[in-house]
Amino acid sequence: MMRRLLALGLGILLVCLGPLGLGSAADPQQPTSLRRIGVLLVGFSPESKEARAFQQGLRDAGYAEGADVVIEWRSAKGDYARVPELVADLVQRKVDVIVVDGTLAIQAVKRATSTIPIVMALAADPVGTGLVANLAHPGENVTGLSLMIPELNVKRLQLIKETIPHLTRVAVLWNPGTPWHPKVNEDLRAAAPSLSIELKFVSARTLEELGPALSAASRAHSEALYILPDGFFLTRRTTLLKLALQARLPSIWQESVAAEAGGLMSYGANYGDLFRRSAGYVDRILKGARPSDLPIEQPIRFDLVVNLKTAKALGIAVPESILQRADEVIR
Repeated sequence: MMRRLLALGLGILLVCLGPLGLGSAADPQQPTSLRRIGVLLVGFSPESKEARAFQQGLRDAGYAEGADVVIEWRSAKGDYARVPELVADLVQRKVDVIVVDGTLAIQAVKRATSTIPIVMALAADPVGTGLVANLAHPGENVTGLSLMIPELNVKRLQLIKETIPHLTRVAVLWNPGTPWHPKVNEDLRAAAPSLSIELKFVSARTLEELGPALSAASRAHSEALYILPDGFFLTRRTTLLKLALQARLPSIWQESVAAEAGGLMSYGANYGDLFRRSAGYVDRILKGARPSDLPIEQPIRFDLVVNLKTAKALGIAVPESILQRADEVIR
């Protein structure tokens, strides 16, 4: 009788504990492990609108942070020397996929892992820099989006000439540490004569070199500053814009955020849209797709931003033809 009472009491106890969540490990209601997404940023911060666009892309694909995925944010803040350490950390954490912006950072991730899928949020020239075999069949563990850099470089030179028709001398700021910049310089050299422009190339790869570079541009009597797309320049845009205004050099950038901060104008792919679309690649990879089977896509949105405040400060009358085509005019 005592054994029967004990057995009955144990049964009642187990029934009572069941609703408290002490089910078996095989209980289908138990939460599954979260997928981990590594995001390595070079020219942006986790608080930037581009990072928020990536998060929105994940939400659009049906993912909730903390419930379905965890994002491991890493930001080099424009310092390429920090990239290998940040890459090693993400690889060591065995994230399921790594999203990265910038050619140098993508190269570093590719060297560090051949197994973790890599999604390029922003890649200048993925084929030309050897990141992938071709756009349709990237191969290996890399896919993502291309910035169409070769096609847009000359377009920006044409835009600054159209904006300032009397322009004859332009300084080009480039970074010797960025592998695809020499090719851009060649493209600009080839296009300059047809626009009646003489180019002065000035370089900088550290904060201390920015001042001397702008001084060299001034000594060459440059009338405008063309800044090549680069994570280092983008994160140092406040310093660069201050130096450019002091030298009375109107500047043209690829990144709209630089025009919004005081550059004369910008023209290039919409970064937020590219980051949002990169979340679609993450979705497909987490669902089993292989990066090598996902074709690399190109931009579909391009923004022309003109800062009339800066134009007024520099005494530049922006033609109506430019203003009518602008996606944003800062007054």
